[in-house]
Parts: sequence; C-alpha cells; structure tokens
Amino acid sequence: MADSEITLFTLGGAFGMRNVSPFCFKTELLLTHLDQPFTLEVVQDPRKAPKGKLPYIRMNGVTVADSELIMAHLDRVLDGRVYGGLSPQQAAYGTALTRLAEEHLYWLMVASRWLDDDWFPNVVTGFFGIAPALIRPLVAAGARRQAAKTYDLQGLGRHSPEEQRAFAHADLRAIEQAVGDGPFLFGTEPTVHDFAVAAVLTGIFYNEPATWLTRLAEPYEGLRQYVDQVERIVGISAR
Repeated sequence: MADSEITLFTLGGAFGMRNVSPFCFKTELLLTHLDQPFTLEVVQDPRKAPKGKLPYIRMNGVTVADSELIMAHLDRVLDGRVYGGLSPQQAAYGTALTRLAEEHLYWLMVASRWLDDDWFPNVVTGFFGIAPALIRPLVAAGARRQAAKTYDLQGLGRHSPEEQRAFAHADLRAIEQAVGDGPFLFGTEPTVHDFAVAAVLTGIFYNEPATWLTRLAEPYEGLRQYVDQVERIVGISAR
C-alpha cells in the first residue's frame, strides 16, 4: 500500500496559517509522518464535501470523509501503522485527550473567532473574501448565526465569558500535565494523538491577530514548545 495514490481535500489558509482547520492539519501531519505520498487539494466551499465538512480523502477510488474515519481507514490499509504502536492504555488515554482537544477546546477556539464582535471582521475577510462584496456581510452574518446556534447546542455557549475562560484554562492545564516533560505524549516519537492535540493548539497559539483565547494561552509556553516540536519532527508547519 506504500504507493497508494491519496488526495487530501482540505481547507485553505487564513489568520496567518496556511491551513485553518485543525482536522485538516492533523491529517496532513499524519500522512507526512507516515511518508505516504499525497496531493493536497483546497476546497473553497466545505458544503460541497461529502459530509458538508473537511477534510476528506480519495484513496484508490475510495472516498473517506471525517478525520477520525480517515485515520481508521489508513490504519486498516496500512497494516496498523496509525495506531499499531500504542498499548491499549495509551490508545485509551490518547483518545480521551483527542476528545478533550477536538470536542471541547476546539469549540472555545471557534467561539473566540466567530462570536467575538471585535474579532469577527477577521472571519469575514478570512472565510468570505471570495463572496461578492454586496452579499458578503449577509453570508457571513448567516454563517455566524449558525455558529452561535451550534455553540449553544454544544453547551459551552450557555456559559458566561468568565466561565468559558475557566474551561479553557482547565483544558490547557490538562494537556500541559499530559505532555509533562515530553517531548510527546507517549515517548520520543509523536503519535496520531499528538497530531490531533497539536493541531488544535496550533490554531490557538498562532492565530493572527490574537484572539482572547490566544492571549489566554500565552502563559502555557511549554505547550507552544510542544506544538513546535511536533511540527519540527514531521517537517511541516501550519504557518
């Protein structure tokens, strides 16, 4: 399977990063780390993706959507190279940390971009710049309303700003403790769970201009170094 042809369909760049989606970036990190040849194809409108979101891959005529399902598919066709090096305990621990990063901290990152009145103009420019100028504000406002509704349904949107900041600190402290002295979660080599966690952190630390979550994360210098180390060993950077 080493010569399998893979196309990774992904979001493009915004906010100072060449890939604004942590789910797309973690998939790119994994494919690169596995030394698996692939081609990147930027999709401007995620609604056109198979599940209405990115990333997805096309591999030997098979389309797989959603980053977690992509990981599972790659693990099957690449003889366990994605998860095979993890013990059952490490796999469980890594899954829990990935859920924390992608299903909780990620939504705080989304809110820091989309739901901050002062920061939202950057979203309009970064995500909706291709829309005609006359309808751009309407399109962006509609997408923002949907983001606010999703955030409320997720549950975090029902808390005060102070409570949301406390949740963010708790998430960052938990990851900081998990990484410890590192360099990675489970030893001297990164795993798929490092790619998931680091991809979310990249979107926090290197977001330009800084959001309230970027500023809140600044004291966690060890986590910034962890992100840099993951990118350095893989050989690609989100910036």
